[in-house]
Amino acid sequence: MKQITIAGNTGRDAEYKQARDGSEMCSFTVAVEDGWGQDKGTLWFDVTRWGKGAQGLAKALGKGSKVAVTGDLTTREHNGKTYLQIRADKVSIMSTPNTGQRRDPDGSRGAPEPVGSNGGFGEDLDDDIPFATDRSIW
Repeated sequence: MKQITIAGNTGRDAEYKQARDGSEMCSFTVAVEDGWGQDKGTLWFDVTRWGKGAQGLAKALGKGSKVAVTGDLTTREHNGKTYLQIRADKVSIMSTPNTGQRRDPDGSRGAPEPVGSNGGFGEDLDDDIPFATDRSIW
Protein backbone atom coordinates (compact mmCIF):
# COMPACT_ATOMS: atom_id res chain seq x y z
CA MET A 1 0.00 0.00 0.00
CA LYS A 2 1.29 3.47 -0.90
CA GLN A 3 -0.04 6.14 1.47
CA ILE A 4 0.04 9.73 0.24
CA THR A 5 -1.07 13.09 1.58
CA ILE A 6 -1.84 15.92 -0.82
CA ALA A 7 -3.24 19.42 -0.51
CA GLY A 8 -4.82 21.33 -3.36
CA ASN A 9 -8.02 22.64 -4.91
CA THR A 10 -10.97 20.61 -6.14
CA GLY A 11 -11.41 20.79 -9.90
CA ARG A 12 -15.17 20.18 -9.93
CA ASP A 13 -18.11 19.78 -7.59
CA ALA A 14 -17.96 16.51 -5.68
CA GLU A 15 -20.32 13.73 -6.79
CA TYR A 16 -22.22 11.47 -4.40
CA LYS A 17 -23.32 7.94 -5.33
CA GLN A 18 -24.93 5.12 -3.40
CA ALA A 19 -24.50 1.51 -4.50
CA ARG A 20 -27.31 -1.05 -4.47
CA ASP A 21 -25.81 -2.60 -1.34
CA GLY A 22 -26.17 0.75 0.44
CA SER A 23 -22.49 1.71 0.47
CA GLU A 24 -21.84 5.40 -0.10
CA MET A 25 -19.15 7.04 -2.24
CA CYS A 26 -18.03 10.60 -2.87
CA SER A 27 -15.71 11.37 -5.79
CA PHE A 28 -13.89 14.54 -6.82
CA THR A 29 -10.65 15.71 -8.43
CA VAL A 30 -7.83 17.61 -6.75
CA ALA A 31 -5.26 19.79 -8.53
CA VAL A 32 -1.85 20.05 -6.87
CA GLU A 33 0.82 22.48 -8.07
CA ASP A 34 4.15 20.83 -8.86
CA GLY A 35 7.51 22.46 -9.53
CA TRP A 36 8.37 26.14 -9.80
CA GLY A 37 9.26 28.77 -12.37
CA GLN A 38 9.13 27.58 -15.97
CA ASP A 39 8.91 23.97 -14.76
CA LYS A 40 5.70 24.63 -12.81
CA GLY A 41 2.85 22.27 -13.61
CA THR A 42 -0.27 20.72 -12.13
CA LEU A 43 -0.81 17.14 -11.02
CA TRP A 44 -4.42 15.92 -11.04
CA PHE A 45 -5.69 13.24 -8.66
CA ASP A 46 -9.03 11.40 -8.87
CA VAL A 47 -10.19 10.98 -5.26
CA THR A 48 -12.86 8.62 -3.89
CA ARG A 49 -14.08 8.50 -0.29
CA TRP A 50 -16.16 5.45 0.64
CA GLY A 51 -18.38 4.98 3.67
CA LYS A 52 -20.42 6.96 6.10
CA GLY A 53 -20.04 10.69 5.64
CA ALA A 54 -19.69 10.56 1.86
CA GLN A 55 -22.99 12.37 1.35
CA GLY A 56 -22.05 15.20 3.73
CA LEU A 57 -18.66 15.50 2.08
CA ALA A 58 -20.27 15.77 -1.36
CA LYS A 59 -22.54 18.55 -0.08
CA ALA A 60 -19.58 20.47 1.36
CA LEU A 61 -17.15 20.25 -1.56
CA GLY A 62 -17.69 22.53 -4.51
CA LYS A 63 -15.33 23.44 -7.32
CA GLY A 64 -12.38 25.37 -5.92
CA SER A 65 -12.55 24.03 -2.36
CA LYS A 66 -9.15 23.72 -0.69
CA VAL A 67 -8.67 20.22 0.73
CA ALA A 68 -6.03 17.94 2.19
CA VAL A 69 -6.43 14.25 1.38
CA THR A 70 -4.67 11.22 2.86
CA GLY A 71 -5.12 7.76 1.41
CA ASP A 72 -3.91 4.90 -0.74
CA LEU A 73 -2.28 5.95 -4.06
CA THR A 74 -2.91 3.88 -7.18
CA THR A 75 -2.57 4.51 -10.90
CA ARG A 76 -4.50 3.37 -13.93
CA GLU A 77 -3.63 3.47 -17.61
CA HIS A 78 -6.10 4.49 -20.31
CA ASN A 79 -5.30 5.32 -23.93
CA GLY A 80 -1.62 5.77 -23.14
CA LYS A 81 -2.22 8.17 -20.24
CA THR A 82 -1.52 7.49 -16.58
CA TYR A 83 -4.16 8.62 -14.07
CA LEU A 84 -3.37 9.13 -10.37
CA GLN A 85 -6.07 7.89 -8.00
CA ILE A 86 -6.45 8.14 -4.23
CA ARG A 87 -8.83 6.05 -2.14
CA ALA A 88 -9.15 8.55 0.71
CA ASP A 89 -8.95 7.58 4.36
CA LYS A 90 -9.16 11.20 5.52
CA VAL A 91 -10.35 14.42 3.87
CA SER A 92 -9.81 17.76 5.60
CA ILE A 93 -11.65 20.78 4.23
CA MET A 94 -9.44 23.86 4.54
CA SER A 95 -11.80 26.30 2.79
CA THR A 96 -14.76 26.32 0.42
CA PRO A 97 -15.68 28.76 -2.31
CA ASN A 98 -17.93 31.50 -1.00
CA THR A 99 -20.99 30.69 -3.11
CA GLY A 100 -23.54 31.28 -0.34
CA GLN A 101 -25.39 28.11 -1.35
CA ARG A 102 -25.18 24.51 -0.27
CA ARG A 103 -25.57 21.46 -2.51
CA ASP A 104 -28.29 18.86 -2.28
CA PRO A 105 -27.39 15.15 -2.65
CA ASP A 106 -28.62 15.14 -6.27
CA GLY A 107 -26.08 17.86 -7.12
CA SER A 108 -28.57 20.72 -7.37
CA ARG A 109 -28.10 23.92 -5.44
CA GLY A 110 -30.20 24.30 -2.33
CA ALA A 111 -31.42 27.34 -0.46
CA PRO A 112 -28.85 29.98 0.55
CA GLU A 113 -27.15 29.32 3.87
CA PRO A 114 -27.78 31.74 6.73
CA VAL A 115 -25.24 34.53 7.16
CA GLY A 116 -22.38 33.41 9.40
CA SER A 117 -22.96 29.75 8.64
CA ASN A 118 -19.97 27.57 7.84
CA GLY A 119 -21.92 24.66 6.43
CA GLY A 120 -22.92 23.21 9.78
CA PHE A 121 -19.40 22.19 10.81
CA GLY A 122 -19.43 23.71 14.27
CA GLU A 123 -18.47 27.18 15.43
CA ASP A 124 -17.95 30.04 12.99
CA LEU A 125 -14.39 30.37 11.82
CA ASP A 126 -12.34 33.54 11.53
CA ASP A 127 -11.59 34.02 7.81
CA ASP A 128 -8.46 36.02 8.65
CA ILE A 129 -6.83 32.89 10.12
CA PRO A 130 -7.86 29.98 7.85
CA PHE A 131 -5.30 27.60 9.36
CA ALA A 132 -6.31 28.13 12.99
CA THR A 133 -9.01 25.45 13.15
CA ASP A 134 -8.83 21.86 11.98
CA ARG A 135 -12.00 21.14 10.02
CA SER A 136 -11.37 17.42 9.63
CA ILE A 137 -14.79 15.85 9.63
CA TRP A 138 -14.28 12.67 7.65
